[in-house]
Amino acid sequence: MNNLTIEDLLNLVRAYEPTKINIVEQAYKFADLLHSGQLRQSGEPYIIHPLNVACTLAEMHADIDTICAGLLHDTLEDTKVTKEEIIETFNGDVATLVDGVTKISKINFSTRDDEDLANTRKIITSITTDVRIIIIKLADRLHNMRTLQYKKKEKQQENALETLEIFVPLAHYIGAHRIKMELEDLSLQYLRPDAYKSIEEKRSLIEEENTEYLFNMRNTINNILNENSIENWIKICIKNIYGIYKDLENDYNLSSIHDLLALKIAVANTENCYRSLGLIHSKYHPVNELFKDYICNPKNNMYQSLHTTVFGEANKLIQLQIRDYDMDRVASFGLATYWYINGCDAREVMQKKLTEKCQFFKTLSEINSVFANNQDFVNQIKSELFSNRIYVYNTGGIAIELPKNSTPIDFAYKLSTNNGNHLVAAIVNDKYVPLNYSLSDNDRVEIQCNDLSRPTSEWLDVVQTTKAKRLIKEYLKEMKSYS
Repeated sequence: MNNLTIEDLLNLVRAYEPTKINIVEQAYKFADLLHSGQLRQSGEPYIIHPLNVACTLAEMHADIDTICAGLLHDTLEDTKVTKEEIIETFNGDVATLVDGVTKISKINFSTRDDEDLANTRKIITSITTDVRIIIIKLADRLHNMRTLQYKKKEKQQENALETLEIFVPLAHYIGAHRIKMELEDLSLQYLRPDAYKSIEEKRSLIEEENTEYLFNMRNTINNILNENSIENWIKICIKNIYGIYKDLENDYNLSSIHDLLALKIAVANTENCYRSLGLIHSKYHPVNELFKDYICNPKNNMYQSLHTTVFGEANKLIQLQIRDYDMDRVASFGLATYWYINGCDAREVMQKKLTEKCQFFKTLSEINSVFANNQDFVNQIKSELFSNRIYVYNTGGIAIELPKNSTPIDFAYKLSTNNGNHLVAAIVNDKYVPLNYSLSDNDRVEIQCNDLSRPTSEWLDVVQTTKAKRLIKEYLKEMKSYS
């Protein structure tokens, strides 16, 4: 049972929006009245669920409309209230958010599968109109997964699989790292309970054996930085259970997982990130091939940090993640961080960042425009966006995100239509490769073009991305109309 109360929610909101707690209290009373008499499978009053969702949102400093929508998110689906009544009682923004997280009515479908596919598409594509809808859905799914023990085993596994396949990737793409990791661990707990228990026990033992060592190393680094007038805080971290599970699945052993033990170091600004790196390397020798500069080259979900793995005492490998305070907040909450930074203007900033900075957004929009059939859409999303991804680099050092097994043709079309249509050769890691070559993570790719070069129908058999397939088909169709 959960002991959260409306006072807990109001206290969270009071910390950053003290003049608007009356609106939140009104939304709570409205939702409580609508859900009156409804119980969760745990036996709790139903209002406990939206209250938990709203508290998760308030912990991110969500705007008041989003908090209200979190409290009301199940009312259109589970009560007799209408969207018009929500508009009248609150405003159109709250109503739109609630409608965005509401499942499409069952009466519109002939089968359960059709209904599920349509609702999956609605969830995924809602990010293109308002990212807050996805954030509410993630908060909703998080509480449902935290209380999944009250469901039947078959439903537990169904929800856990859907969480891993849909909600974990969505959390990754908007940078909601904390939610992502908890959803991963909760899903594994129900999908592979024996593996989960075994790794949980090993992880607890690792934490017990290394806490003192990591604590001493943290103090050493803290003293080094303080002596050089670098304000900092340092957090000890152990890799999450699902992350360890995936590494073991890929034939790693525990001792070779380079980020199993980590120290997260936050400093005041970017300059101090690099200063800290140099000072730490003067004390602890780095593993050169494991250094990553995600400040200069941010991940596509806007994550920024310096990653270095060093040799600690007793030959232990310790990963250090060094970033400034704003980067650290983005690392935890992703796009939701802009509620902290921009307050009431955050929605526009979040949507702009998503549109301009996230390659995911453009690929999703492309897939949505090409695939009318919901089954085809979901299949393509899973294979192109939600499966294993690789990151390859252009000649300027910019990371390009592609699905696994992508070719230089996919890469060229990702850069531009002209590059794809006139691609004649590809150089990968300073060597010429065939155009159907399967790219790997961290490859450096240079393409060569010639105005006389043209796509061929054979390219359609090897490309992996929706954009490349569409543009090749369009070019071939246009050429056919001229002949």
